[in-house]
Amino acid sequence: MGTFEGTGWTVRLTRPEHPDAGVLLWHYYEEMVRRYHGRPVRLGEVESALRDEPSDDLVAPTGFLLVAHRAGRPAGWAGLRLRPAWAELTRVFVHPRHRGSGGGAVLLAAVEQRARRLGVDRIRLDTRHDLVEARALYARHGYTEIGAYNDDAYAEHWYEKLLPPS
Repeated sequence: MGTFEGTGWTVRLTRPEHPDAGVLLWHYYEEMVRRYHGRPVRLGEVESALRDEPSDDLVAPTGFLLVAHRAGRPAGWAGLRLRPAWAELTRVFVHPRHRGSGGGAVLLAAVEQRARRLGVDRIRLDTRHDLVEARALYARHGYTEIGAYNDDAYAEHWYEKLLPPS
């Protein structure tokens, strides 16, 4: 993927089983569980989430996973699942130590760039009401709220962005 000039971020295509992806996925689920329940994570909750929602489809030909590094350390990630008529952005996450440094914008730009190269012209995503920062990020980057396109138990807001041809 490459380096995003002036941002300090490098984004690479990565497999879900890569150690950097595993560390970030753990932190992602820990935060999702903690924020959803409003309490510390209990023993086994993250492991349960990892089993219930595997990321093994975030590889070709069904999707891809990008890991972002900042100062040489894994700092964020985002996945895209390819569907017949659109693609689904999933698991966008920037580690709390790296928030406020443009990582979310870098990840969205990298996902969209790669998606366009794969012929994707429409990206959808779902998110929760409590993820206010994520919803603001998507709105700032041209994602508009749409009606529900899935019945995910945790989804409360759905977004879509039409990608211009590259």
